[in-house]
Amino acid sequence: MIEIHDLEFRYPVGNFRLEVPALSVETGETVAVVGASGSGKSTLLALIGGIYLPTSGRVRVKDVEVSSLDEKARREFRLHGLGLVFQEFELLEYLDVLDNILLTCRVSDRLRVDADRRRRATELAAEVGLGDKIRRNVVRLSQGERQRVALARGLLLNPPLLLCDEPTGNLDPETTARTLDLLLAQVRERGTTLVVVTHDHDLLPRFDRVLDMKSFQAGERSR
Repeated sequence: MIEIHDLEFRYPVGNFRLEVPALSVETGETVAVVGASGSGKSTLLALIGGIYLPTSGRVRVKDVEVSSLDEKARREFRLHGLGLVFQEFELLEYLDVLDNILLTCRVSDRLRVDADRRRRATELAAEVGLGDKIRRNVVRLSQGERQRVALARGLLLNPPLLLCDEPTGNLDPETTARTLDLLLAQVRERGTTLVVVTHDHDLLPRFDRVLDMKSFQAGERSR
């Protein structure tokens, strides 16, 4: 599902750099990514998702050479080939829970909101514990509730690859367990590949593999 070769990435400003000589993630595999702050965990997800382009090297997802796509093509790739759950949630505050879950369908000419997608969004809202708040504006939700809205949106289109950046970071232990149960059940039922950045080491036994960023070279390049 994911193949990375000879990747190097540097931000335009600052000395941070990430080097990944080789990384492979199999279709249907669930992978937890761990590492110290600043080790490049979120950067790695952004490179896989085509949000960032590598300075050099190749990133391939399924049959798409993501690192060779232009900006428009990468945006289409994210809309139709990925589910993304951002650490900052990326919700629209003037929309309610249901419309935030359906948001991906409203930003692409190739997708539309039909009865089946509304039903799926409603079911996901209930499964993440927000069934009674589906018409509540997201500004009236807690941080943990907003995070669950973002998770439901990531699952809406049954993506072949789901990338999650700290999807349980703002949740209490009970909600964390329930949310991870939902996430793993959804991806395993559909054979979805899952890559999750997490700092919660108690969750690691639930994944097929743990990827420690210490395996790669990351940090500040000396001047």
